[in-house]
Amino acid sequence: MDWNILSWLIWLPILGSAVIILIPREKADTIKFVAAVATGIQLLVAIVLWTKFDSSTVGFQFQEKVSWISSLNVHYSLGIDGLSLPMALLTALLSFLCIFVSWKIEKAIKGYFALFLLLDAGMMGVFLSLDFFLFYIFWEVVLLPMFFLIGMWGGSQREYAAIKFFLYTLAGSVLMFIAILALYFACGRTFDMIEIMAIAPTALAGKLWWGFESLKVIWILFFIAFAIKVPIFPFHTWLPLAHVEAPTAVSVILAGVLLKMGTYGILRISYPMLPDGAVWFAGALAVLAMINIIWGALCALAQTDLKKMVAYSSINHMGFVMLGMSAVVAAGAKNGTNLIAAEAGLNGAVLQMFNHGIITAMLFILVGVIYDRAHHRNIDGFGGLGVRMPIYTGIVALAFFAGLGLPGLSGFIGEAMCLIGAFPVYRGIVIVSVFGILLNAAYFLWAFQRIFLGKLNEKYADLPEINRREIFTLVPLAVLVIFLGIYPTPVLDVMKTTLSHLIEIVQSSSLLALQ
Repeated sequence: MDWNILSWLIWLPILGSAVIILIPREKADTIKFVAAVATGIQLLVAIVLWTKFDSSTVGFQFQEKVSWISSLNVHYSLGIDGLSLPMALLTALLSFLCIFVSWKIEKAIKGYFALFLLLDAGMMGVFLSLDFFLFYIFWEVVLLPMFFLIGMWGGSQREYAAIKFFLYTLAGSVLMFIAILALYFACGRTFDMIEIMAIAPTALAGKLWWGFESLKVIWILFFIAFAIKVPIFPFHTWLPLAHVEAPTAVSVILAGVLLKMGTYGILRISYPMLPDGAVWFAGALAVLAMINIIWGALCALAQTDLKKMVAYSSINHMGFVMLGMSAVVAAGAKNGTNLIAAEAGLNGAVLQMFNHGIITAMLFILVGVIYDRAHHRNIDGFGGLGVRMPIYTGIVALAFFAGLGLPGLSGFIGEAMCLIGAFPVYRGIVIVSVFGILLNAAYFLWAFQRIFLGKLNEKYADLPEINRREIFTLVPLAVLVIFLGIYPTPVLDVMKTTLSHLIEIVQSSSLLALQ
């Protein structure tokens, strides 16, 4: 395939954004149509890429590399492997659906859709970049449109939420840039991520900065930057407010894709480039994962705002991703033969990243549906809606059951694999974390009971049922939730070779550390 398919994934939404800027603002339907076409073609390209991807090959495929800033050895370099492919498809799918979720936007339509497509391009660029300079640019590109999408089209506290999101993310970006510069100079003045993966472990071995191992310092800088994005406790406080104030489609992208950029960064950068740091930090990561799981679930249980409850559930579910990731490095450090646990943990983590993106997208779209009708999200302010909105109730039940990890739905298999991978090495942490599943069931079922069961609240006797446009945005996600819950093999097969190679890199480092 010689038609630069990866560039199309990035530049299609940028082209769509440019076209929208040229369209007169009063032609709202044309603007929406252009946005839908741009993201629709991008989704088709992503599906073609999935079908052409060779899952048996180690390394990056469909690579593109062009010299960009020769004096700094910067390249426009793209590539994709089994780790980035699921994230690219998830980004394309959710971006396309979110155009239709945003169909009723009335304020500054031209600016909204132009910024949304720019956000789409930035997220896709993060998952496809193989040059650190390019990676950082796309990482920062995401920040700008998200700031304006929250700050201009959000709720009553939108300015405060946008500024808090901006400051947290920018602080992490500054630390990341310092770490990138450190690797750039330590590895022979190259931003090539593949070269750095090969050079960095040796180049940083034994070097000290102010009495500290340079490798550990760089690991911490990267980790804080990625932890803010996940978000990992205690860097999570920006997330609930940003979700509550953001418009529905922006909440979908924020939880469905942006949070995954944090865990993706750890797996793409920290693990293969700093494997000794990964081994050193494994225990701390497992503890933080447990805190995320329990703290997120307890906070969700305490909420009366439905959207804020779903936001805290994301903190909980991303904890399982981190637990699976920690199991990979710990399995090698404590027992070099425990490859099965390592594979279960890492495959479960990446599968859960994909599955959580699908489930949380459903949840936020469903919250937006009821908010558009009732104009509030107070869980205790409803009651008995199952009688009035049976189709909507059934879809919510599916999303809630997927969120609480019901076997047969996609939320179960990813979490189960993370727990299976972590149990041989972190039994106490896993036992405590399992209680997070019980808490998940508590807040989802309690919310469902208060909103849909019991006597119908007479205030909502005429509440309209979910419409066809809204069903269109939910059906693809619901199909994936059921299909991947029963048969997750298509996603697992795509990622298995890439993740096995990553396990080899980290476990080789951990075994050397034991000698």
